[in-house]
Amino acid sequence: MADEITPHAGPLRKRIHRVVFLADTKAGRTFDLVLIVAILASVGVVMLDSVESVHEHYRRTFLAAEWFFTVLFTIEYAVRLAVVRRPLHYARSFYGVVDLLSILPTYISLIAPGAIVLLSVRILRVLRVFRVLKLANYLDEADQLSRALRGSRRKISVFIFVILTLVTVMGSMMYLIEGGENGFDSIPRSVYWAVVTLTTVGYGDISPATPLGQGLALVLMVMGYGIIAVPTGIVTAEMTRGHQAALAARRAETCPTCGLDDHAPDARFCRRCGTDLVRAAAPPEPPRVT
Repeated sequence: MADEITPHAGPLRKRIHRVVFLADTKAGRTFDLVLIVAILASVGVVMLDSVESVHEHYRRTFLAAEWFFTVLFTIEYAVRLAVVRRPLHYARSFYGVVDLLSILPTYISLIAPGAIVLLSVRILRVLRVFRVLKLANYLDEADQLSRALRGSRRKISVFIFVILTLVTVMGSMMYLIEGGENGFDSIPRSVYWAVVTLTTVGYGDISPATPLGQGLALVLMVMGYGIIAVPTGIVTAEMTRGHQAALAARRAETCPTCGLDDHAPDARFCRRCGTDLVRAAAPPEPPRVT
């Protein structure tokens, strides 16, 4: 894991690591809560700063707030690198890259020279919105969804391949049926129409005019309603499977005190002796190095 700590770390480093990376203590939960509020506030500042009328009135306030959040996230990033076992490994991980993206634009804006600086600042403002991705690090549900997506990636890949094949075939057929006089002047543009139609978005910028083309569009629209449910079902089934596996493991859990097993899936305490099953199942803390 990118956020592991070396077993030979000192007490202070272990304490900081537990606060920064774990949420099993009051200090850790408070740290996460403050960081979540700071992330949401910083993203809100970036969004408000993109409104020209608001930017003109509160330019200095937004600039001060942006530097405040940048310094705050810089300190957080430096602390994370200082307490992990392999800093470079964490820096190259998903959350490490997001942490870097959340602070880098403000520093780059200081040295972006030339007339293109206005465009650079606009790009950097958008990059700061990546801070919202840091929120996934503090949600257990995000880990569950991530595991479900990884478990169903093969099925989703096959599904996407089938969809790409379908829209390519349907778009090519519509190109032959309608032609350029009705807006289908190329196969890529016709495939674009097929994607928009299949996903039930229906922009309306291109539409078939011939009866045969309208019939083909009707078939594609009806197929779209059925296809939308497929990826949802795949991910939901994977999440259900993971939940059932967790319940099965919990159901087979044996009380370490009295040896009673076959507890209820949501049991917190042993029904015979009252032992806390959740605490008993937790891994023991490593001994402190003095």
